[in-house]
Amino acid sequence: MDKAVVVRLSGEIGVKGTPVRLRYERLVARYSARLLRREGFSNFKIDHRFGRIYVYAEDVNGVCKALSKLFGIHSLSPAVRVGASIDEIVSAGVEVAKKRLRDGVAFAVRCRRVGQHPFTSSDIAKALGSAILQELGDRGIRVNLDEPDVVVGVEVRDEDAFIYTETVEGVGGLPPNVQGRVVCLVSGGIDSPVACWLAMRRGCTAQPIHLDAQPYTSPQAVEKALDALRVLRKNTFSVSKKAVVVPYGEVLSEVVDKCPQNMVCVVCKRMMLRIAEAIALREGAWAVVTGDILGEQASQTLQNLFAIDSAATKLPVLRPLIGFDKSEVEELARKIGTYEVSAREEPPCRAAPKRPRTKASPEEALEAEKDLDVEGLVREAVEQATCVSLD
Repeated sequence: MDKAVVVRLSGEIGVKGTPVRLRYERLVARYSARLLRREGFSNFKIDHRFGRIYVYAEDVNGVCKALSKLFGIHSLSPAVRVGASIDEIVSAGVEVAKKRLRDGVAFAVRCRRVGQHPFTSSDIAKALGSAILQELGDRGIRVNLDEPDVVVGVEVRDEDAFIYTETVEGVGGLPPNVQGRVVCLVSGGIDSPVACWLAMRRGCTAQPIHLDAQPYTSPQAVEKALDALRVLRKNTFSVSKKAVVVPYGEVLSEVVDKCPQNMVCVVCKRMMLRIAEAIALREGAWAVVTGDILGEQASQTLQNLFAIDSAATKLPVLRPLIGFDKSEVEELARKIGTYEVSAREEPPCRAAPKRPRTKASPEEALEAEKDLDVEGLVREAVEQATCVSLD
């Protein structure tokens, strides 16, 4: 018996037309090899077959843990590989069951078969199930096809059979970098790194941008944003090597001094979008991604988002978190590894008004900006932007 990992691809990859599906599957196989090498694995083999990827390695649990972070993978199972005959499958399946099934548990055998064989999936399930009962029945082990404690899975493909009892959840989505480039506005908070990750999960390549609003925000905000991005870059292949850091304090100072106090947040967000859009056009990106959650803050009401978006005239604004609530975002941040960084305490923005406008219109926003040199402020901020390595 050889050790193997059964890699199941995202369901949406399987419904693509054959040329696209093959391209996507090959990309996942290629990125799997890159990720394993990056994680320190050296002695492994990637076996891509239409609809499946198999990885042969000694440390199958380590492989599962590493690949569970890769976009495009639905789930993984550490397995053993044997020949595709009933005798070999039954013999190996009993040995797997001996190690996995505790006394008194209920089990079921599930079989999936691809290719031409002198037996059916039902034949395998019956033969292996009977052999397990005969071998382990004295331990109180029983069959429960509806609600088993453990599923003994068998996947027969051509001349090989793979037997497993565990399934590790993947992150799903599309393979890395198949949907084009986006710029992601990433602050020091919890939401925006998660929004960036969700955009990457849909196949986007992320060019992160951080707007440094010192002295209205603290230096910790910059550090938190960059540290969260480093976590994302470590765990994916979809984050650019460098983040763009834009000095935004002078822009915000102009907004605070020259705009109505209750409109500061709306105008601030509009200026952020204009700067992000300018950088996106320079970088050849197709959209701007933000971490807004509908209704979470005063600037994120539906009316205010409409007023804010009217400042972006050339590219769409994507909000992957629009329908999430805060607890869902925090749960996802923990899952992807950014929560601990993003939850570090920092002082709030000192420019935020006590009574912000919650239902601004685009016309009101333009009126609030009438004393600003909008084009000049955007141009100067973009020119002063610097790149910071995330490696």
